Amino acid sequence: MGIEMRVFLMVGMVLCLVSIAHAAQGTAVWYKPPYTPSKCYGNQNNGAMVAGVSDKLWNNGAACGKMYRVRCIGGANLAPHPCKQGTSVVVKIVDYCQRGCTGDINLSRDAFAQIADVDAGIVKVQYDQA
Repeated sequence: MGIEMRVFLMVGMVLCLVSIAHAAQGTAVWYKPPYTPSKCYGNQNNGAMVAGVSDKLWNNGAACGKMYRVRCIGGANLAPHPCKQGTSVVVKIVDYCQRGCTGDINLSRDAFAQIADVDAGIVKVQYDQA
């Protein structure tokens, strides 16, 4: 293997490690439509790929409008095969999930269904800003 190929492989490995190092882990749940009104945008429709966040990410409203890539990494209960392997979803933060929120990220049903079985209800996720 030539030196150029070795350098290319090393750079690729470092970039993968850096992206993993910046990803946080937590739990995600889902909620059903309608997705308005929301804490960030009131009655403005922001589509179906949206989420609310708990205090862990809310930061006094600074989370509004941020985009997160979310990937299911495992079950958080006894549901069999909760994750859809190899998938991720990008969501826009539009809401604040305060009392009774059982996840760090409260995904729209549509977004949750892209990465996990909705019957699982709650899953472990990895997320980072998109």
